[in-house]
Amino acid sequence: MGGVENLKGKKIAMSWAYSPSYGKPLSVPQGIIGLLTRFGMDVVLAHPEGYEVMGDVVEVAKKNAAASGGKFTVTNDMKEAFKDADVVYPKSWAPFAAMEVRTDLYGKGDFDGIDKLEKELLAQNAQHQDWLVDDEMMKLTKNGLDTLYMHPLPADIQGISCEHGEVTAEVFDRARDSLYKEASNKPYVIAAMIFLAKVKDPVSALKALDEADTPRVTFKK
Repeated sequence: MGGVENLKGKKIAMSWAYSPSYGKPLSVPQGIIGLLTRFGMDVVLAHPEGYEVMGDVVEVAKKNAAASGGKFTVTNDMKEAFKDADVVYPKSWAPFAAMEVRTDLYGKGDFDGIDKLEKELLAQNAQHQDWLVDDEMMKLTKNGLDTLYMHPLPADIQGISCEHGEVTAEVFDRARDSLYKEASNKPYVIAAMIFLAKVKDPVSALKALDEADTPRVTFKK
């Protein structure tokens, strides 16, 4: 988009998508709705009934949208979320309520209960195999097949890594360059989070590092 200042008014569809596995983290959908509502975006969270994220994060998204002049809505219709979207971010995640149950089961050492829960969640997922990103779904967006498709990777690619999955190979292949660029940002984001957690005054610390002008360490074979 050319910078965060250009995000205001743009629509992003943060959508659940089918996966043949269970227990995938909620960090991406919760991070997206909690962050991008700060920039005045039209953020739509889409998922089937029963795949709700943490209520506290939803409240944060609502407050951010109100403060930034953006929008935040929740829908159980993937097509509605994709309609006229500037960006789509379809990814599978496990229901927050189910993850609470799983955490409790692990705490009790109830592995039979965990196995039972896994079977229940896989059966629940299987009811929503139509939550798939294909060319027809992409054509609903603002720029059709050229609309920005995001995923944290690895994706469940239908017909490639699994029989039924989050996205078709055609959609994934068109977005391959932008996806790899997105994934390459991860180490820097992690480093920044560690830095912010360890340093009380990050601005002063960065200025001191810059002024020290310490040569980078290079390794030779």
